[in-house]
Amino acid sequence: MAKRGPVLTGEHFLLGDFACAEGALASGCRFFAGYPITPSTEVAERMAERLPEVGGIYIQMEDEIASATAILGAAWAGAKSMTATSGPGFSLMMEAFGLAILTETPTVIINVQRAGPSTGLPTMVGQGDMMQVRWGSHGPYEIIALVPESAQECFDLTIKAFNLSERYRVPVFVMTDEEIGHLTEKVVIPPPEKIEIWERKLPTVPPEKFKTYQTNGDLVPPMAHAGSDYRVFFESLTHDERGYPVMKADAHQKLVKRLVDKIVLNRHKIIEYEEKYTNDAEIIVLSYGISARVSKRAVRMARERGLKVGMFRLITAWPFPDERVHELSKFVKGFVVPEINMGQMVKEVQRVATDNCQIQLVPHAGGDIHEPEDILEAIYQVHDGKAPRRGDLLLAM
Repeated sequence: MAKRGPVLTGEHFLLGDFACAEGALASGCRFFAGYPITPSTEVAERMAERLPEVGGIYIQMEDEIASATAILGAAWAGAKSMTATSGPGFSLMMEAFGLAILTETPTVIINVQRAGPSTGLPTMVGQGDMMQVRWGSHGPYEIIALVPESAQECFDLTIKAFNLSERYRVPVFVMTDEEIGHLTEKVVIPPPEKIEIWERKLPTVPPEKFKTYQTNGDLVPPMAHAGSDYRVFFESLTHDERGYPVMKADAHQKLVKRLVDKIVLNRHKIIEYEEKYTNDAEIIVLSYGISARVSKRAVRMARERGLKVGMFRLITAWPFPDERVHELSKFVKGFVVPEINMGQMVKEVQRVATDNCQIQLVPHAGGDIHEPEDILEAIYQVHDGKAPRRGDLLLAM
């Protein structure tokens, strides 16, 4: 077979998992460490095939813990790195994610969600890791998580994940699901010159003047690589600008506040969502991933019946689009939130909506997807005033 380049320009019929791999390669990813786990294994298979073609390195590790730490080491050696996993493996990686956050290590993690808890239904769909990705590691921090709804977005959002990771020096998560990961669809890959790639900020001062965590006022410090002329101190303890441990509360406050602020204060540059029919909507269906694709059919069905229903799709799950959802809640009767879990992102809607806004969860434990009719029924519950109000929900908690 002829050697292929890092960007397979043109139209392709690709599995969603394969599209994630191609997006990583187009972003400049040249290191992948992983351990096979359904339904993400196809990402690893594609990277194992393609990385040698572009001068990259693929390593199958002994487990997910080793995979997560290997990609951090590769990032500190100067590579763009990635892993892919699903529920049980994702749980094992949580400690390494905390390390990546505190050490400001740019890397990308693909989580192809399946039905849990525990082993659950390994080959079947779920969306039960949405709160885990936000709160799964210990301590206060902020992360970025993107949610594709198609094979095309698996490609596009993997590129965006790498770009955001490099710019903000943070692990970025692509929270796809089994249905999206295993969909085979048309994917258009543009020429390399049409793909916007962001690179991490490197030191510009001489090595003797460099401080490991000197931010120059923009909250994101330059990153010196191991093996360069710069001294690199990689430390999981609370540390000062030199990277050296400092066991003091005021140093911890200063460090953690910056780690949080670099995401929170830039959230308007990070957050992305899709709206449809929200200008005249009395009810809005808010969803993500495969559930959003089903929801779009339910919205069409509702509008065909004369109901003014709009669609709000999360593309960025974290940071959550607080301001926009709050603003919409002022003008609608309520939100319908279909999720393949027993209620996770709906809690964010409850948190930011106005008190009189009705909120109707459409839960699903996993294993298959919603029927559009189930979502339509929930729309009618809100329309008829039978769904709980946000204020009532908070009192019941």
